[in-house]
Amino acid sequence: AGGGRGLAAAPPPLMAAGMAAAKEGEEDEAELSLLECRVCFERYGPGGQRRPRNLPCGHVLCRGCLGALGGPEGRRLECPFCRRTCGLAETSDCLPLLQLLEVLGPAGGSLPSALGRGGGAAGPAPAGLGLRLSLGGWGSLVNPTGVAACRRSGRLVVAHDGKKRIHVFGPSRSCLQRFGERGDAGNDIKYPLDVTVTSDGHVVVTDGGDRSVKAFDFEGRGVLAVQEGFCLPWGLDATPESEVILTDSEAGALYRLAADFQKGKLKKCQMIRSQLVSPRGVAVSQTSGAIVVIEHLKAQGPNNGSTRVKIFSAEMDLVGQMDSFGLSLVFPSKIYTTAVAFDKEGRVIVTDVCSQAVICLGKPEEFPIFNPLISHGLSYPVGLAYMANNSLAVLDSGDHSVKIYSS
Repeated sequence: AGGGRGLAAAPPPLMAAGMAAAKEGEEDEAELSLLECRVCFERYGPGGQRRPRNLPCGHVLCRGCLGALGGPEGRRLECPFCRRTCGLAETSDCLPLLQLLEVLGPAGGSLPSALGRGGGAAGPAPAGLGLRLSLGGWGSLVNPTGVAACRRSGRLVVAHDGKKRIHVFGPSRSCLQRFGERGDAGNDIKYPLDVTVTSDGHVVVTDGGDRSVKAFDFEGRGVLAVQEGFCLPWGLDATPESEVILTDSEAGALYRLAADFQKGKLKKCQMIRSQLVSPRGVAVSQTSGAIVVIEHLKAQGPNNGSTRVKIFSAEMDLVGQMDSFGLSLVFPSKIYTTAVAFDKEGRVIVTDVCSQAVICLGKPEEFPIFNPLISHGLSYPVGLAYMANNSLAVLDSGDHSVKIYSS
């Protein structure tokens, strides 16, 4: 998040696929820097006025700019990017950026070198999963938030914070399409939080900016926008029947959305689970219909946030759950999960931003086991998608890329 003058004299080199994807109209995005406030363009710091703070909408600003936007009374402020209003008390420390600042140290070295990645190259992955390809990169994708695969066509869809919010990569891994303009029109996307692809070939996006769910065809034409009743729609995944399972983070609820996307008509939007705690990531098993949800828990004191993974049967019976503390008993560090998926065998796969890893937690009936699948080469994994050939696409927000692994 931010302008590109703080990390180095020039942005890191783009990956080969990213060079083909960066086109006219996106040159300014190449200069965006993860470590600068996008309002004042000052480098973030661990304390004082430059400490990075999360807004409820997902955008990040420094503490000084938050204070200036809040005015003399400091009661309410408006996000300068998506215009959502909130109170200063609703903001929180941006832990990922604080962790990166700690890695970089007071000398303020470059992000790739501090993470051990010269030029953005990823390290090897153990357990039989090897990095086969990287897509996007600095200047092509900007702070990506969601990834999804179309099993029928082999296309890969990424949601990010660029001028055109959705990028579609083809089976040859070239960028086929960009759509979802940043703006206020009905089919514009203010701030995408997650994306999925239905089996009938539609791209469905959660928009945190206006709290809606928006559907597009693969040509980028908006076919449906649903806003009624949501507090903050966040994660989503498609069922084999082209229904969408959706989390509402602020309402603490899980919804099932059915629509005729061809005709642009909503059939139903039914709450199927309530009393969840800030649910975000969600995944549906394509074989059993089981649903797994990531809850984000809050605790008193700084840096005490944690996550909990809950698994439900297709009938929405609770099958199992495990929080960060329980997982830490079988793994020698804190686990903070940000994304979840089912593999073709029905095993639960999660990302962990603390250990920069992808971990298998096993099938619902054996949950949880602990099997690291990828433990090298990732900086801040925030998304997962299994592709038709069973390759695993990992969305790495730390270097703005999608990394594809296979055995």
